[in-house]
Amino acid sequence: MKVCFAVKEDRGVESNIYGHFGSAPTFVVFDTESQTAVAVNNRDLNHAHGACNPIAAIGGRGVDAVVVGGIGAGAIRGLNAAGIKVYGAVGGTIKENLLLFKENKLPELSIFNACSGHQGGCGH
Repeated sequence: MKVCFAVKEDRGVESNIYGHFGSAPTFVVFDTESQTAVAVNNRDLNHAHGACNPIAAIGGRGVDAVVVGGIGAGAIRGLNAAGIKVYGAVGGTIKENLLLFKENKLPELSIFNACSGHQGGCGH
């Protein structure tokens, strides 16, 4: 399984989770089978507010899940339409969130608990 994490800078599993998917400078894609992490620059970083193309942002990496500090409803719709589940980060680092993800302890996000209008505690 490939899990994508929104981060400010790549420090592997020690990377801190970024506050919002669409404005995250980088994503770290962690493969739970091979235990490897690959950094991907946000390819949709300069989109207009509310017009995030989440599949383009992560470079079409074929991920199964995304873990974020915050995310808008449009991005959630786009990811869900591609079969990708979205989870809210709880811990500060990828390592902490990976452990919680494996234990099914991260909350799944939907359009009903997405960020809206730069609010919702998502840090952007």
